Amino acid sequence: MFGLIISFVFISTSGYCAEISDLTKTINKIGPKGAGHAEARMAMAELSKTDVNDVSDILAGFDSRNKLAVNWLRAAVDTVLDKAQQQGKEMPVDALREFLAETKYDSNARRVAYEWLIQIKPELRQEILTSSLNDPSLEIRREAITNAVEAAVKQKTDSPDEALKQLKSILNSARDIDQIDEVTQQIETLGGKVDLPTHFGFLMNWNLIGPFDNSGTKGFDVVYAPEATVELDKALEGKSGNIKWFAHTTEDRYGLMDLNVIMPEKYKGAIAYAHTTFQSDKEQEVDVRLGCINGNKIWINGKLITSNHVYHANTSIDQYIARAKLNKGNNIILVKIAQNEQEESWAQRWQFQLRICDESGTAILAADRN
Repeated sequence: MFGLIISFVFISTSGYCAEISDLTKTINKIGPKGAGHAEARMAMAELSKTDVNDVSDILAGFDSRNKLAVNWLRAAVDTVLDKAQQQGKEMPVDALREFLAETKYDSNARRVAYEWLIQIKPELRQEILTSSLNDPSLEIRREAITNAVEAAVKQKTDSPDEALKQLKSILNSARDIDQIDEVTQQIETLGGKVDLPTHFGFLMNWNLIGPFDNSGTKGFDVVYAPEATVELDKALEGKSGNIKWFAHTTEDRYGLMDLNVIMPEKYKGAIAYAHTTFQSDKEQEVDVRLGCINGNKIWINGKLITSNHVYHANTSIDQYIARAKLNKGNNIILVKIAQNEQEESWAQRWQFQLRICDESGTAILAADRN
């Protein structure tokens, strides 16, 4: 009997990595309204017993598609490392560094590894951030950008040319809007120039038509003619008579198309359509990112990729993100922008901005873009 117990212990220990994987999979099955929580609680109890040297195996189980599960797994990692720290055990610095260096792992998991590394050894922060300007974890990248900007700004007085060179390099790595704005401002104070529409990948040239009727917001789901086919030389029946397509190029550095300015007048209870083409040098999956304070829909090559019947709630660059497949060659993009009939001063905007990029926010430019 004693021999059987010893044998079981050795089997359990040698197979613990696999067991951790099973436990993290259990936690990744949790859902809303308590789904899978009973099983997850038991898995958490077991994970809290993980040896500190195996904590990377818990991190490897992170899956950011389930944010609730990420929170649970983060708690498990913190429990194991906190306990080891309190007991004065040697902390797994090398293992955490190896995990952080593997960009194939979940970005949230790598962020946790980074946070623990700089807590255990604060002197590692500068070394890690210096090499993280292009990190796929946008949180780590953001901190690296901040660190690099601070270093570049310190050189503005004594070495302005070197500072400008560094800032331009940093701009190529920046993804968050506020950081891009900050770096752009720093570059411009040194006499440099920045092409923000190209940096972001905003689409600047559109064909527009409107207004179609959206009285009582009932037009949002009405299939008006442009949704069936786009014939740029054909007049269509609009809200108040015949309307025609017309071309417009925005000069706004953030690609904003202000329909209240572009259209013949400020319409209420109205719908406009915007059409453009995108030449892709290959077949590829992309992010289509829209900023729009009005109701909106987007089609790529006739396929609806997002629909948001929301008016004047808020707006920002990259407010709505949808995945889409681009064909090699010409791709047709159609946007429906719906304005309601609110009279409040804060409910008058009728506008949108759209860009094409990869999942990290790096611009994907049309093959024929000048």
